[in-house]
Order: sequence, then C-alpha cells, then structure tokens
Amino acid sequence: MKLIVTDDAHKWFVEELGLKSGDFVRIFGKYGGSTNVHVGFSTGIQLVEPENPLTTTLIDGITYFTEQADDWFFTDYTLTVGMDNTLNEPNFTYA
Repeated sequence: MKLIVTDDAHKWFVEELGLKSGDFVRIFGKYGGSTNVHVGFSTGIQLVEPENPLTTTLIDGITYFTEQADDWFFTDYTLTVGMDNTLNEPNFTYA
C-alpha cells in the first residue's frame, strides 16, 4: 500500500481543518458509498493519532496515515488523495 497526498489536497486539509505541524489525519474505509475500486464502501478521514499505522506520509509536519486494521480496504492499492476542483474538496483515487 502506498499513500500519496498531493500538494493541493494537503493545502485544502490545512486550510479547511486548521491543521498544523504535529497533527494527524487518519484515512480509512467506511461502509456506504463507493470508490473507483470498492462498491458499498467509501473513504473517510478522522483527526486522531495513529495506534498501529499501516502506512504514513509526512508533509510539513502533518502525518497522513492508514491503520493496520484497515489493511482489508487498502491492500495492494496506491491511494492518491487529490483535489476535485469543481467541488473544491479532496478526492480519493485507488490504483
């Protein structure tokens, strides 16, 4: 599993959520919705500290991460967190 957060998405998280160096953003799979590779599940975010991280990406002191418990959702994928400029919100693309 690889986690990529684009500069535009990172900027959105900082501005919209008021993040600062030392903060954490958990990315996880949740019931309902869909992704480009999951039916019935979508991607959620939560501002919590990691307990047992599967993967982490550090940008400007902010840690984006997934948990080992969510391996079922992320296994074998590269997740890119980018921006949907039409909706002005992050999008989550799995490859």
